[in-house]
Amino acid sequence: QVQLVESGGGLVQAGGSLRLSCAASERTFRNSLMGWFRQAPGTDRTFLAAITWSNGGTYYADSVKGRFTISRDNAKNTVYLQMNSLKPEDTAVYYCAAGRTIVVLTANPTYWGQGTQVTVSS
Repeated sequence: QVQLVESGGGLVQAGGSLRLSCAASERTFRNSLMGWFRQAPGTDRTFLAAITWSNGGTYYADSVKGRFTISRDNAKNTVYLQMNSLKPEDTAVYYCAAGRTIVVLTANPTYWGQGTQVTVSS
């Protein structure tokens, strides 16, 4: 059972930055992906970004392109989400997830983290 543990959430003012981390207990799939989602109160969980362990290929939702950057550290089994120019509407619980393919990851990830709260004040 793969465990994903997020960290780095918190309270930040609008325009500020945060970097989230997601540490995986192991990499189960040779060419799997890790991704980030978020869920604000009363809304569905939405996909933000993903990265492949093998070659670092990335995918982004249009809503965060240019502001958020996903990266990985293979040696640490850790994925990061650098979030810049944060807005109050970015306030949400942010979740890390893992899946074998981008289709699996975006539709129904195999593993989820417990989430970390990000609050952006105006």
